[in-house]
Amino acid sequence: MALKGLAVIVLIQIVAGVPFGSAAFAQGPLRAPSSSEIDGRVTPALNELYSQNETAKALAAKAKAILVFPDIRKGAFIVGAQYGYGALRKGHYTVAYYRTSAASYGFQGGVKKFAYALFFMTDSAVDYLDKSGGWAIGTGPSVVVVDQGMARSLTTTSLRSDVYAFIFDQSGLMGGIGVEGSKITKIEPR
Repeated sequence: MALKGLAVIVLIQIVAGVPFGSAAFAQGPLRAPSSSEIDGRVTPALNELYSQNETAKALAAKAKAILVFPDIRKGAFIVGAQYGYGALRKGHYTVAYYRTSAASYGFQGGVKKFAYALFFMTDSAVDYLDKSGGWAIGTGPSVVVVDQGMARSLTTTSLRSDVYAFIFDQSGLMGGIGVEGSKITKIEPR
């Protein structure tokens, strides 16, 4: 288990561009960006999503809050990891900051960058995020990942789920991206 954990740390460092070696390990976990750095990435990411997806723009008007992770890095060679930082917005204001991470293993390989936004449609879903101390997607509020086909048929009057997820701004070479099993933890950025 310790070897698997070490492999994940090395993989996260490689994906994030952190130099590998004893100096990198001595620094401890990856440093969180500042709140202004996170906010500086969230706003353009949301604007890009809204320009590409009218359904996301319509959901934003009804959402109680939106959690945006604008820069997720995923890398894998047998063992995989993904990592990123984001902000929870209510209206146009950031109310909290979060980190997302996930690990996987199996037949996989490649590197990918992507973004995702979670649209919280109920107060109870926002409360769960706030009070859980760390949310693993797939537990707690129901999450529906909106693909292009669903986006065309979803209307704001047919909303039934607590949270809707949009994955966007994908680049790199790796099959399969998902948010299921991602651990979301509240942070206090520098």
